[in-house]
Amino acid sequence: MVVGIDGRSLRGGPRARGVARYLALTLEALASCRDAAPLALRLLSFGPPDRRLPKEVEVIAARAPSQLLFGLAALSGRPQLDRLLGRPDVVWLPAVAPVALDRKARLVLTVHDLSFELAPRDYNAYERLWHRLARPARLARRARTVIVPSQRTRQLLLERWRLPTERVRVIRPGPGRSPRTKRVPPPPGLEPRGYVLAVGALEPRKRPDLLLAAFQAAQKRGLRARLVFAGDGPLRTRLGGEGVVLLGRVDDDELDALYAHALCLACPSRDEGFGFTPLEAASFGTPAVVSDLEVFRETLEGAALRFTPGDPQALADCLLELERNEPLRRELGARAALAASALSWERSARELANVLREAAS
Repeated sequence: MVVGIDGRSLRGGPRARGVARYLALTLEALASCRDAAPLALRLLSFGPPDRRLPKEVEVIAARAPSQLLFGLAALSGRPQLDRLLGRPDVVWLPAVAPVALDRKARLVLTVHDLSFELAPRDYNAYERLWHRLARPARLARRARTVIVPSQRTRQLLLERWRLPTERVRVIRPGPGRSPRTKRVPPPPGLEPRGYVLAVGALEPRKRPDLLLAAFQAAQKRGLRARLVFAGDGPLRTRLGGEGVVLLGRVDDDELDALYAHALCLACPSRDEGFGFTPLEAASFGTPAVVSDLEVFRETLEGAALRFTPGDPQALADCLLELERNEPLRRELGARAALAASALSWERSARELANVLREAAS
């Protein structure tokens, strides 16, 4: 059975990085599945991907930039993605995006969150137009199955898009990155356990501004740790100050080192569909401070310190508590590692493969 895959996110910007990581790690797990009926994976690529793909993935090079190709497709209905992929048995879109498909094409769609509907002002004019062209609700109704990463996202889809309950399936991803070796050297220029880490796009819904305000409040109360942002985005120019380090985008080895030696991972988002970064940190035994969101109660349970979303003083309290209370930090780190170990890319890939087979039948 041939699965055609939209690979545009593998060459995306800061906002697409989470989807790119999800797609790349899922492809690795799908390629290594040893099922009785293995899937043939065929991916439409828009230039060299940011990370190496498994040799089992057949790559078809697109002949035009993704924005042009899919912009035309959304407006005119041509070119059709399934035709570009050689008419596979089923098409998998790993994220909502503009696309055209033959009416007979079988589609499986992954929806990671509804931030583009819940907080459209967090996106620039081009991104809002891109999402309007995608027509997400109609795309979801067109799909045979819609995959979501959490019960929270599933409930939102059922409420807002009124999809049939049996067609929306929760498949939890793996824990993001996991340590490849037991000993990861510390990042250069940073003292182990001497920095608070934030990873991801520097955009409004991630609230890096709130984290900066909390950090500065904690500094006034004696916080010694620095604040390290690993990521890029529209809010980068508004961040800075004493003790603040802006690394921009980092490669996987640098990210491993940052996770492994951080005092904690801070995730002050006002909304998340799943939230990879606290779980990635958890894989390295590093505790997290997170907004008290339903999705984090679902994925982390008691393995993180939580604060009221939008409250910088509460976040500052958490940062100081973790710096000053080593037993608590160790306990939360152990709980976090246990929570991350409950997630598996292999199990996620098997569940996805079953959904793809069902959709193709």
